[in-house]
Amino acid sequence: MVESTGVVSVESLAVRASKFAALAEPARLRIVDLLALGDLSPTEIQAVLGMSSNLVAHHLSVLQKAGILSRSRSESDGRRNYVRLVPGAFDRLAPEPISVPSRVVFVCTANSARSRMAEALWLDRSTVPVASAGSRPADEVNPGAVRAAARHGVRIGSQHPRGTQDVLQPDDFIITVCNRAHEELAGHDDLHWSVPDPALSATDEAFDEAFRDLRIRVDEFVSRLAPVPAEPRAESLDRPA
Repeated sequence: MVESTGVVSVESLAVRASKFAALAEPARLRIVDLLALGDLSPTEIQAVLGMSSNLVAHHLSVLQKAGILSRSRSESDGRRNYVRLVPGAFDRLAPEPISVPSRVVFVCTANSARSRMAEALWLDRSTVPVASAGSRPADEVNPGAVRAAARHGVRIGSQHPRGTQDVLQPDDFIITVCNRAHEELAGHDDLHWSVPDPALSATDEAFDEAFRDLRIRVDEFVSRLAPVPAEPRAESLDRPA
């Protein structure tokens, strides 16, 4: 299964859950929207929402306890306070970044359509090494997949389909892109994308739909990869003393 860059603690999950719970109430979500670009007093929030002061106070208290907003006393009128969003309050709501794998391998049954389109998309979007394979490789790449990729500006290589036994290496991050391959690997894949087989109908529409599905999934996965630390710059030998 896919792993994040570190161990996700129970405390971290509890913090995320409390924030999601606080935001699940429409009025509180509206308050967050109002505070997105500036600070407001509870009275000003009450006027915008047309809500009683007691109810506004309750919503603000829930958001404050969840670590979403904070309060500060007015320097002009000490009886008034202002509410603001806590900087970075939503930074950790998304799942943890994924550790960058040494190589990604897309696997489908025949290695003739879905895995080949996914491989081509990955090459277009990431510098992480990639390959593809099939649990039962076909004799050739499906022409429908080649045409679909070309329609979307991506090129599938001419390499013949290959079997998993010839491709997979111990450190590979394996993503199955069809249900049969996922079930045949029986838990030995790291991630599974249930993409319908476009070869069953063999229409342009089916191949385009599979390509779009894979593009969305590849883009989302690439966006979740942890940033690679920049290598330190070498000092110039000509630097003056």
